[in-house]
Amino acid sequence: MDGAFEAYLASDGVTFGDDDADLLRAVDDSGSVSAAAAALGRSRARALSRLETLEGAFGPLVERRRGGADGGGSELTDGAGALLHRFARLRAALSGTTGAREAVLYGRVAGVDGELGVVDTDAGPVRALVVGADGHVADGVDPQTPVQVSVRADAVTLHAPDDAPPSAATSARNRFEGVVSDLDSGTAVATVAVDIGADVPLFALVTAESVERLGLGDGVPVVASFKATATRATVVDDER
Repeated sequence: MDGAFEAYLASDGVTFGDDDADLLRAVDDSGSVSAAAAALGRSRARALSRLETLEGAFGPLVERRRGGADGGGSELTDGAGALLHRFARLRAALSGTTGAREAVLYGRVAGVDGELGVVDTDAGPVRALVVGADGHVADGVDPQTPVQVSVRADAVTLHAPDDAPPSAATSARNRFEGVVSDLDSGTAVATVAVDIGADVPLFALVTAESVERLGLGDGVPVVASFKATATRATVVDDER
C-alpha cells in the first residue's frame, strides 16, 4: 500500500480498501479462500468473515464450489471483478493527484446524517464525509466533536460570481465567496489560493484556459464550490 494516501470505496457503511482488494486477488490467484488466507497470513475464519461483511454491502463477490471432480474451490464473481476495477481506477486517480495542495480547516461537528456531517468552521458551515482517526468512514459522530476538514485543490471548482450556479442546482453543496489571494501558474495548470475568510486560504487546481477565461489574478472575486463526498472531516483530539 502506498503510504502517501489511502483509497477506499464505501457502501452501506462498509469500506473496501487495499487489504480487501488483496484478499480478492489472492482468492482469484489461488482458487481457494483457505489458500488465499494462508498466503496473506490471515486465518480462514477471518477471511470468510470479512468476505461475508463485504458481500452484505457490495453484493456477491466469491462463488464457492463444494466437492466434485476438481475438489471444489472458489472463484470471483463478475461483480468482484468490477469492484476491483473500480478500486484500481480510484487508486490510479488518487496517485495522479497526490501532489495537489490541500486546505485544512478546523471546526466542530454541528450535525450528522449517516456518514456525512456539517462542520462549523471560521469560513462557515462545511458539508463533509466524516472519518475517524483510523481513516475509515465514521457513522454517528457526536455533535461538537472536533474535526479537521481537508479540501484538496483538485476537488474545488471556481466560478465567476455572476455565472456561479445556485447551490441547490448542483451536487457541489459547499459554496464560498472569496477573492484570489495568490496564483501559481504552470504551463498547463495553475494553483489558485482563494481567501474565504478563514485562517488559511482554499486552493483550487485549474487549467490555464480557466485562468484566462475567469480573468484570475490577485483580488479577483470568485465563487469556490466542492462536493461533500470529496471532502474529509477527520476526528481530532481537540480543535486547533
